[in-house]
Amino acid sequence: MKRVLLKLSGEALSAGTGEIYDGNFVDKVAASLCECKDKGYEIAVVVGAGNIWRGRAGGEMDRTDADRMGMLATVINAICLKDAVNRAGGKAAVMTAVPMYPFAEIYSSDAAKAALSDGKIVIFGAGLGIPFLSTDTAGAVRAAEIGADAMLMAKNVDYIYTDDPRKNPDAKPIINIKASEVLAKNLKAIDATATAFCLSVGMPIRVFGLNTPDDILKAISGESVGTVISAE
Repeated sequence: MKRVLLKLSGEALSAGTGEIYDGNFVDKVAASLCECKDKGYEIAVVVGAGNIWRGRAGGEMDRTDADRMGMLATVINAICLKDAVNRAGGKAAVMTAVPMYPFAEIYSSDAAKAALSDGKIVIFGAGLGIPFLSTDTAGAVRAAEIGADAMLMAKNVDYIYTDDPRKNPDAKPIINIKASEVLAKNLKAIDATATAFCLSVGMPIRVFGLNTPDDILKAISGESVGTVISAE
């Protein structure tokens, strides 16, 4: 792989502390991204917002408004990560699906690909700019638009399992699986819309737990980390 899209959950930035951010962990993630770039990989990132806000947490709120709040929260996380990358010695740019100057550049696939070719780590915020679609789906779409070789998904689980391991102690980790099987078996580790989209465009996915930031480089370089979802 040369160019990859990393979907980074918002919870990863808090590292399970219960706070919005764990500064030390964010810095380690940024250092790992810079190391990947230094090894010749082109890296784009879609960041979630679960450490700040989820649309489904809106209760009786209008779903569109709740999701828009989530999009704004992803931009906060994107700016945080950009700052950490720059402090780690890398170059980063934030691009958003809706105009947010001067906080970020407006997204276009041409601008994103040019920035990646120029050695920048490009961080996408505000999802796709529309409600009802997850940041998993935003990651899948952006991966296709920038011509990524694969989508990597750093989650709060280390594999996709045959069942929810938090509820079923007999759940087994899955090393390799087809996207069509993920959909047919209704496995919940990633958004079904994102899985279906990757299946339709032939985009492989690797799902792994971000136990340590070093797992990002392992996943990109093809080491045995997490679950590989193939499009065929």
